[in-house]
Amino acid sequence: MSRLVLASSSRYRRQLLDRLDLSYQWAAPNIDEARRGGEDAVTLAHRLALSKAQAVAADYPDHLIIGSDQLALFEGDILGKPGDFDTACANLRRFSGHRVSFMTGLALIDTGAGRHRVVHDTYHVWFRDLSDEEIESYVSRDQPYDSSGSFRMEGLGIALFQRFEGNDPNTLIGLPLIKLCELLREAGLNPLAGQGN
Repeated sequence: MSRLVLASSSRYRRQLLDRLDLSYQWAAPNIDEARRGGEDAVTLAHRLALSKAQAVAADYPDHLIIGSDQLALFEGDILGKPGDFDTACANLRRFSGHRVSFMTGLALIDTGAGRHRVVHDTYHVWFRDLSDEEIESYVSRDQPYDSSGSFRMEGLGIALFQRFEGNDPNTLIGLPLIKLCELLREAGLNPLAGQGN
């Protein structure tokens, strides 16, 4: 039985975690993702990532539980999932020709040891100058309503961009694997050494 649990129902996060070739389980956390008054981006990203892991922790004693959550940051605004066609299009119109930052909070709870770590990674994207026709076509085709930033990097979203900047492109999809490997090694699970102990 795997000791590793991904607290997410996102198939994109599962696809990323699959790359580490570790056996794991996944469970859908049900949390309120609303921003609390006065929360800055780092506080919010950390809280949501940790809350997702905590939401399933009681069901997995003596496990390592991964929680992750992503925010889009633009002109002082913290943006979550658009939820619908009109909001997604409005976001992409704002982003057209500009840089947008994506912050992903990452938590790892060791339920056996009773401890946790929370970190974050930020990745920047530059959007091309986009026409209304391109934006509406993209949103209709990819329907990125549950994706921070109103695009799916895993799909047609790549056609929206001019360039990227950051340490780990997986951050843009919502699971920073470089930082995750670091946290797993600290917890005694080295992806390069198999399943660990």
